Amino acid sequence: MLKPLLHDDPQHIAGYRLVARLGSGGMGTVYLARSPGGRTVALKTVHARIAADTTFRTRFRLEVDAARVIGGVHGAQVFDADPLADMPWLATEYILGPPLDEAVAGHGPLPETAVRAMGAALCGALGQLHRSDVVHRDLKPSNVMLSAYGPKIIDFGIARALGDARLTRTGTAAGTPAYMSPEQASGQDQTPAGDVFALAGVLAFAATGHGPFGGGQAADLLYRVRYADPDLTGVPPALAPVLARCLAKDPSLRPRTTDLLAELHDGHGEFADHLPAGLLSGIARLAAEVWQHRPERLPAPPEQPDPGPGATVPRRTGLSRRRVLTSAGLAATGVAAAGAGAWFWTGLLDRWKPGGGGPEETGWGKQGPLRTVWTNDTAEAQDRTPPFFVGDDLVVMGLFHLVNVDPATGRNMWELPISSSAHVVSDGSGLYYIRADAEGNLSLLALDMQTARPKGNVVTLPDLQTAAALICASDGTVYLVAGHDRRPEIEDRRLLAMDTVSGKLRWQVPFTDEEETPIGIGSWFAKAIRNVLVIGDFGDRVTLQARDRRSGKHLWTREIRNWMAETTAPVASGAELADDGTHLYIGASLIHAIRISDGAVIWEFGSFRDFGDEDLQSTTHYGAPVVRGGVVYAAEATGSVVAVDTRRGELLWEVPAPKDNLPRLASPPVLGPTHLYYEGESGLGAIDLHTHAYVRTLTASLHRFAVDRDKRLLIGVGEERMEALRME
Repeated sequence: MLKPLLHDDPQHIAGYRLVARLGSGGMGTVYLARSPGGRTVALKTVHARIAADTTFRTRFRLEVDAARVIGGVHGAQVFDADPLADMPWLATEYILGPPLDEAVAGHGPLPETAVRAMGAALCGALGQLHRSDVVHRDLKPSNVMLSAYGPKIIDFGIARALGDARLTRTGTAAGTPAYMSPEQASGQDQTPAGDVFALAGVLAFAATGHGPFGGGQAADLLYRVRYADPDLTGVPPALAPVLARCLAKDPSLRPRTTDLLAELHDGHGEFADHLPAGLLSGIARLAAEVWQHRPERLPAPPEQPDPGPGATVPRRTGLSRRRVLTSAGLAATGVAAAGAGAWFWTGLLDRWKPGGGGPEETGWGKQGPLRTVWTNDTAEAQDRTPPFFVGDDLVVMGLFHLVNVDPATGRNMWELPISSSAHVVSDGSGLYYIRADAEGNLSLLALDMQTARPKGNVVTLPDLQTAAALICASDGTVYLVAGHDRRPEIEDRRLLAMDTVSGKLRWQVPFTDEEETPIGIGSWFAKAIRNVLVIGDFGDRVTLQARDRRSGKHLWTREIRNWMAETTAPVASGAELADDGTHLYIGASLIHAIRISDGAVIWEFGSFRDFGDEDLQSTTHYGAPVVRGGVVYAAEATGSVVAVDTRRGELLWEVPAPKDNLPRLASPPVLGPTHLYYEGESGLGAIDLHTHAYVRTLTASLHRFAVDRDKRLLIGVGEERMEALRME
């Protein structure tokens, strides 16, 4: 997807006119640009503060040299570059085609003929590098671009000449764990045989959709790469033995690229002849989009309040543990430009050593900045649904009942039978629920929090004797989805707005239109933000849509890729959607900043990070974020908590968690007065927002949090109990 330029992006860089943004991250920005003669290029720039690092400048220059070595047949042709400029830049061919990982995610594994043709072409590309005494060292699916004319290798950020150890430290590995060779994983010198090992992993991914050593944490991957047999399940039988030889632990047993090329393909036919029709159609649409795109520049954002103590940019020395420069992925169309990347660590198999100062143990004692107020093991909170406050009352949703808990003592005040969490919603000051009578007629009621009885009008919902689910309440209006539970046709889905005082229907509209798809009753959540109602779903394909709160008019729809994986469900209610009134911030494979008024993606964060499994667009890498004072905070699959500037999507700081309490992605962090709290694998972790120091605070397993209106009481739901913690 081509994203609009920001208000402070330059008009030109080195004579190239900027047309759109392709991607941006903590290291730099990649633009779609055009030369004075009309040539379309991918123009990569580096932030000035990163360019001040002499080691980075050396790597950037080596990247340019390696990209020139491979040339325009097997890579993105380099048109121009200036590694010595105040803001280093590189202008390359803009490749009309998706990276391999996005092609597989969007169209499924490639047929065997396509895998073989791609493998043979990549053998030619690697052979050209190796004949020039250059090794790539980071071949992976996201670094292979699929154009109609053949695959192209990109990302030469850690490529280097054979025997050149100027940028390599003893015992240090560089690359991507899921696709690096055993010798590379143990910190030894990388040879052409290591690139062959990585190539086999890439081909296995293309044929099956998964790498030969799975995914997960870097240390686990490195162990499997060094000691475990590759998993070639799903690889075509005739191809599996070829890849198995390439994946031999002993590099001397692997075939050379010249020998491998002949085993993979006979060279007949054009490369496009072997690609699936759907993938070819996507490439054609991309070509049209590039030439039809009309440049757009966003206006300057309104002034934000002072970011406060959590937004201080820490001093950093040397290279960070993320990509130096990477391919600019286009999430919607599956297009990327050439890039470069590096991830460095020391001895991950043997020990854990945090970078950038790492976690600090403080003298706060066993619980640090938290003090236990009470515990409650009788409320039986539903695991997925967070507790919430209605005024000063704490409400817990069980499987079939509501429980009102006294937030001061933790004592259960009353219980109310309820058939489903989809039948309860609160606007923070009142609680509303749906009740069905013996004949199935539905009524909307407001609940008296003192007596647990209905108060005010009991509103009978006309013509809704079938199914209805409350999704949001705000400013005197309750929003619900209704329709027939046995008839999923589009016309049977309705979105209604009911006045909570008069009980009158304000408006109702069909819940789906030409741009949307129907999803079952009870699968939705929503949040009211000014005049916009943002609605999301819990289906397999997570989609956000926006409606005008005054009329129900459809404003926009946007699909969020990989918002929820099997082990993560970052949003359980609309209240957990992070917004600052102007933008939504969504954690998925990337962190997305989405403008609420029109659904435009303003920036994406994460393209320049290394996640180990390197399946950037097919895996959930970020949990639901939280935003305050111009800073977005989120747990990251690397094991860190990151703080990102809301204006530009740039990294402000990151704090790696210790290996025994890595953050989980299943619930948003919580911001207290002075600390950020997150759900960890072994307990509740805390990060000081002033010093960015990590402090392990509580060993209890808590998740799904609520915070009182004074931001002092943190309520957490665990597997067997609830706990209230005072945030000091």
